[in-house]
Amino acid sequence: MKKHEEQPHARICGAMTRSGSPCKNRSVTGRRRCRMHGGAPGSGAPLGNSNALRHGFYTEEAKAERREVRRLIEDSEALLKSLTEAVNRRR
Repeated sequence: MKKHEEQPHARICGAMTRSGSPCKNRSVTGRRRCRMHGGAPGSGAPLGNSNALRHGFYTEEAKAERREVRRLIEDSEALLKSLTEAVNRRR
């Protein structure tokens, strides 16, 4: 008799394995997955998703700042072009 069959009341993990079948191990007490699929203490991403803030390139503030800089560069180029044309007309 297999381990998971000995305790029919125990919840099974059910995570998809690499072979495509669901995992048949028992889930860790108080968790939905077994110890190999994220039920172990300390497994999973930290709260607040601090891993995503490694460099901050894709935060809303950074994207807004890049849009503002791009707009300032375009405005500066337009001003420079108009000044160059005005100087060339005076010659």
